[in-house]
Amino acid sequence: MAEIKITKTEQVQTKIRTVPVAVTPEGFWCCPSPVAFQKTLKSHNSLHKPKHSPPQKPPEKEKEKEKKPSSTTIRSVIASDEQQQQQQQSSNPPETHHHSIAVPVTVQERHPQRPKVETLPRKVAIEFGEPGTSDAKVILVGKQGFCVKLSVHKRVLVDHSSFFAKKLSEKDSVFACLEIESCEDAEIYVETVGLMYCKDMKQRLMKQNVSRVLRVLKVAELLGFSSCIQSCLDYLEAVPWVGEEEEEKVISAILRLKTEGVGVSPVLKRVAASTSVDPPKETLSRIIDLVLRSKEEKSRREMKSIVLKLLREQNGNNVADNFNETIYSSCQNCLDSVLSLFRQGETDTKQIGLEADNLTWLLDVLVERQAAEEFSVTWANQKELASLHEKLPLVSRYHISRVTSRLFVGIGRGEMLPSKDTRLLLLTTWLQPLFKDYNWLQHGCRSFDGKLVEEGIGRTILTLPLEDQQRILMSWLGSFLNGGDGCPNLQRAFEVWWRRSFVRPYSDRQGNSGGVSQTESTSSKE
Repeated sequence: MAEIKITKTEQVQTKIRTVPVAVTPEGFWCCPSPVAFQKTLKSHNSLHKPKHSPPQKPPEKEKEKEKKPSSTTIRSVIASDEQQQQQQQSSNPPETHHHSIAVPVTVQERHPQRPKVETLPRKVAIEFGEPGTSDAKVILVGKQGFCVKLSVHKRVLVDHSSFFAKKLSEKDSVFACLEIESCEDAEIYVETVGLMYCKDMKQRLMKQNVSRVLRVLKVAELLGFSSCIQSCLDYLEAVPWVGEEEEEKVISAILRLKTEGVGVSPVLKRVAASTSVDPPKETLSRIIDLVLRSKEEKSRREMKSIVLKLLREQNGNNVADNFNETIYSSCQNCLDSVLSLFRQGETDTKQIGLEADNLTWLLDVLVERQAAEEFSVTWANQKELASLHEKLPLVSRYHISRVTSRLFVGIGRGEMLPSKDTRLLLLTTWLQPLFKDYNWLQHGCRSFDGKLVEEGIGRTILTLPLEDQQRILMSWLGSFLNGGDGCPNLQRAFEVWWRRSFVRPYSDRQGNSGGVSQTESTSSKE
């Protein structure tokens, strides 16, 4: 553990307060922020605020003290500290131990007129290595007059930092002093310089969080501290990243690195695939195939939800353009399996239900990719499957009507826009089988939403020409009056069709000039 020493500086008529340097539990040296200094000063002023008492005549000695001028600029404080350091250096021979830290922290305040807290200088002095052995100073000047003075060793800085090597080569004097203006992150700057004195940077970084290491990485790049940069990259490659926000921060920081000779590829391999990995289309095909083949209902249902959610989040971006071919190939395989079962008169309810569930999920995927029109055409043309449908028991066949229901919901929502002929063929082929299975769908499927399906069927019917609307709704009316709750309730669509046909027919709204209304004709003349 590094040795931390708090020293006091004695000057005439100067109050000296020691402000503790913040030391992290991991052992890093962290200079206090300006806010910390300000809080310390305010708390000290509140403790030493004079109590209310009758005014007394001040002693003569106090008057003499008050008459003396005060000068507390940062430059003067730094200059006095440098003179004191040079005196210590002349009296103590240099040593080469660099593993203890002396941290004198002083905030000076003179008292002729009790200046405001905001105007007081704030300074932290940190000495690396054995006391009195430093031969260089680095002065960090931050915002609001905050200043950090680092007593360091030329050899250490030159060996580790190309930035300091260049700057110190320009200094001819034995004792060099570098000043860095407008230092944005003085705390991390001090910490990074301290890492130059560490034998095992990996151990120092191990207990830090990702955000702090990214700050160290930024300063290390500014200083040309290549070994620290590599240690930070090794840390970021091994540590888990928590959440997408942290991942984005790491990747953006790595991509901004301009230092040559450092390997960033191990970190980026976590988010970028190499050429040996299967193309996206093949990977997605394997995922789809594994999900469709699964026999474990709970796991299959969960993975279907996850894959659908991820595709929805991508909204079609970064997904192979020819991925739709894979989906349609899987749809055809499921259709062939269902048709084979129906031809053989199989009553394997579980297998039929599985294939119907797979078809419904694949339809959901196509809807998310805005590519479901072709599926609606394929399903509308399944006349053989529809004719075999009524030959199987209700308990086995009703699952197939879930696919029809999902198509009507998609058309009613505008999620797919099949042609008029396709919509009419879909209703002609599959609406009556849906009517017959509707009661079982309501009671046998937990995820079945009858209101949503009824709305979708009604809206699909109302997209057809009025003559087709009348024919289909009249057929529905007979089924509804005989079936009651066992038949979809299409009363809303029936009311719309009624108003279109009888209450205000479109022919009555026509004008006398080529189908243009009187209002439109009048407005055009005006």
